[in-house]
Amino acid sequence: MAAPRPPALEPAPQEKTFSTYNASQGQKYAEVRPDYHPKVYHTILDHHTSTGGHLDTLLDIGCGPGNATRSLASHFTHAIGLDPSEGMIATARSLTSADNIHFDRSTAEQLGSNLTPPVGDGSIDLITAANAAHWFDMSGFWPAAARVLKPGGTVALWTSGAGRTHPCVPNSAAIQAAMDKHQETHMAPFMEPGNILTRNRYVDIALPWTLSQRVHEFDPDTFVRFEWPIDEPFFVGVGDNDDDAGADLDTFEKIVATGSAETRWRQAHPDLVGTEGDVLKQLRLEIERLLHEAGVKPGEERLRGVVEGVLLFVKKKVA
Repeated sequence: MAAPRPPALEPAPQEKTFSTYNASQGQKYAEVRPDYHPKVYHTILDHHTSTGGHLDTLLDIGCGPGNATRSLASHFTHAIGLDPSEGMIATARSLTSADNIHFDRSTAEQLGSNLTPPVGDGSIDLITAANAAHWFDMSGFWPAAARVLKPGGTVALWTSGAGRTHPCVPNSAAIQAAMDKHQETHMAPFMEPGNILTRNRYVDIALPWTLSQRVHEFDPDTFVRFEWPIDEPFFVGVGDNDDDAGADLDTFEKIVATGSAETRWRQAHPDLVGTEGDVLKQLRLEIERLLHEAGVKPGEERLRGVVEGVLLFVKKKVA
């Protein structure tokens, strides 16, 4: 598949929201963020192995609390989860008992070069980044990935996109309009380049051959962009079956609150958090009103979403 058009910029977002999470914040993040559906992991592993990849060592960068690391680790002899956040790594370690998984602090631009011992050159079979690559300095990530990957190794990057209200939800169009207005009115000032990249489903993310300093170790002919079918579940418990009732509004509010733009809004308005001036609570009240307008009884309000995920794959040249 042909590579997408080069981006206008090589964004280096320098994420400072999740990377500064403490252990308590990391734990709360882990409690409300669902894991990816087994079908997502199967797609990644199938692409990796069917294109000649091996299953010795996994490196999951931007691992957060380690959901993807743990889910993939059972298929590998060794698994490494890296994240710049001390709080995220502490949470990942507390949730992990498997002997073949190691978590440590490192950035996407280092990929373990700062550790003792460092992640070795040519030692990694598969590099993954789950909803994280939009925060990387890609001009630093791709050379680091080329260094640690084995010849024929794979880089798999994926994101869930912005998400939409499922058409089966009563008053879904009006609810989606309320969510869009919330983003445009309140969240836009707190959006960073990484937020735009994920909302646009990585269309403009920098690839090895679109950088001003091209990384020649990767083969553009191996690039695959796989857009996840919207009728297939991307997360566990989200659209798993036609009877999926969705999330109650308490859960919805907690999940949305973990978003980076929402987090930055709360940091900028600590006096409004939890009050009538809290814009997320205002959104929730509007959703409740729209559901009641459509006949949903108080206490029975639930939301179901559609995830517009995308997976990107690139292979390192064999020679």
